[in-house]
Amino acid sequence: MAASFIERMKEKILSNKIDSSLYAKYNVKRGLRNNDESGVLVGLTEIGDVHGYTFDEGEMQPAEGRLLYRSININKIVAGMLQEDRHGFEEVIYLLLFGDLPSKSELDEFNEVLDSHRVLPAGFAEDMIMRAPSQDIMNKLARSVLVSYSYDKNADSIAIDNVLRQCIELIARFPTMAAYGYQAKSHYYDGNSLHIHTPQPGIGTAENLLYLIRDDSKYTKLEAQVLDLSLVLHAEHGGGNNSTFTNHVVTSTHTDTYSSIAAALCSLKGPRHGGANNKGLSMMENIMENVKNWDDDDEVGEYLRKIVNKQAYDKAGLIYGFGHAIYTLSDPRAILLKEKAFELASEKGLEPELNLLVKVEKLAPQILLEEKHSEKRVSANVDFYSGFVYKMLNIPVPLFTPIFAIARVAGWTAHRLEELANGGRIIRPAYRNVSPKKKYIPMAER
Repeated sequence: MAASFIERMKEKILSNKIDSSLYAKYNVKRGLRNNDESGVLVGLTEIGDVHGYTFDEGEMQPAEGRLLYRSININKIVAGMLQEDRHGFEEVIYLLLFGDLPSKSELDEFNEVLDSHRVLPAGFAEDMIMRAPSQDIMNKLARSVLVSYSYDKNADSIAIDNVLRQCIELIARFPTMAAYGYQAKSHYYDGNSLHIHTPQPGIGTAENLLYLIRDDSKYTKLEAQVLDLSLVLHAEHGGGNNSTFTNHVVTSTHTDTYSSIAAALCSLKGPRHGGANNKGLSMMENIMENVKNWDDDDEVGEYLRKIVNKQAYDKAGLIYGFGHAIYTLSDPRAILLKEKAFELASEKGLEPELNLLVKVEKLAPQILLEEKHSEKRVSANVDFYSGFVYKMLNIPVPLFTPIFAIARVAGWTAHRLEELANGGRIIRPAYRNVSPKKKYIPMAER
């Protein structure tokens, strides 16, 4: 009976479609996008900036991608940390939160503060994670953030010092929450042994994450460097990406920090946002299985055409890991991650697989232009390489998007603090009602 009701009501809902011509009639910016595909300007920020195109006499022109954290080019940040042979994620967190690069003593103090909060509150892991495991780690992570409200004696205050404390605690605890969520899932759903390690002081976010998720807690220096780089590249991406904007919207209501960050997590979970990297990896594994000669441009290109024409892989017609809302000619994050990925591929003996990814990156943009009959320029985005990098790091697929969240919580918290510090208005856009007028009909006459 219930199933029958649901099926009938589903048809009702699907039949109530809005005439698509009305969007143009009322100048509605669907997806908060202008007609030229640029984003509708809805706010101001000093935290992150993303460039992927320019305008020349009103026409959008493709441009090389550029990403800035607090007005510092990400290429400069990455070059600095790699040249000095050190990790950079904690430095980036400091930069995003406070607006300036830290001195050595400031960074050391900040690392000590983060270390002091990496261990979860007493009873949290046992009561809130192990007793309620989830098959989806993003779901478990969001629930863990919301439950953190109950462990905070001053959870609702939006005073900047209190929110900053909450933000730092969440940044420090995200890797532990995600790792324990994965271990619970692996044990209770997959039947594996349960391995719960305690976060270690003095080794930073990337090393702690590898330490927590691996049964033997062992990792190489290069593995930690590559994961740290990935965290740096995912930490922030301007105020307009879906999860950060969600965070702004929820923060503008003056709700608590845990609700705001949980809402951002729920946004990031979606396959149109943070859940895209596993699709890119899955597609590449399919290509590896079906293309015999990985060095043959024609054979690789022909299979990509089959994917675009819905004849191969998942038959959705998409080459995953290509295209971006802002980037056109290049995604700087993909370029930087690819360079470091070659070092890791050499260590793991996976150079042929990575070379195939590079070949697909070279061929796909032109194939998409030809097969889609479109003039829109696309390039490989960071998701195209991050999934393969995580595979080389032996990171389980269920942790791919949580790693994105572990990085991006730095940007979310910075934007929450900025929204509160600037005392903005509650974000309340408008929807125009286009439903025809209806009369009320008494029950007996229906």
